[in-house]
Amino acid sequence: MMRVAAATPAEHTPMSTKPYNVLFLCTGNSARSIMAEAVTNHVAGGRGPLRAYSAGSRPSGQPHPLALELLSRQGIATDGLRSKSWDEFAAAGAPQMDFIFTVCDNAAGETCPYWPGQPMTAHWGVPDPAAAEGSDEQRRRAFLEAYLTLRRRIELFAALPIEKLDRLALHQRLRDIGRE
Repeated sequence: MMRVAAATPAEHTPMSTKPYNVLFLCTGNSARSIMAEAVTNHVAGGRGPLRAYSAGSRPSGQPHPLALELLSRQGIATDGLRSKSWDEFAAAGAPQMDFIFTVCDNAAGETCPYWPGQPMTAHWGVPDPAAAEGSDEQRRRAFLEAYLTLRRRIELFAALPIEKLDRLALHQRLRDIGRE
């Protein structure tokens, strides 16, 4: 278990206990970010404390069929999943994000829109299963590996005592999750 040095109370205050909005970003918003959105909402049970969304800088227009197939096989709802632009979440009236995670290296290097409320950000890079080549079985295996990596990270994130950690410690832990 990683130990994080405690911050002084004057510098950092604990997070609140409200439900937290989470946005997963990827360039095409068709595979990794879509799976992360669905897994987070599944893990949270639809009741919070986490509500997940996903978007892309250049959305493909639809979720990847192998991502939807895998989620369905795992018993995770796919209704309502769609590929969408990150501009949708930077617009007036959009849900204010508390956490934003990039799940692809391309999106991590792009200039993102302004996100109101200064959400915490971290990069949780995962190889792109949509770019996998080979047989159908090899491509499905790439999706499964991405799914398992994302699921483990999301479970670690969901288990964090968010309301008890100061911002500095929480931010460090989020970055550490992306490296595990």
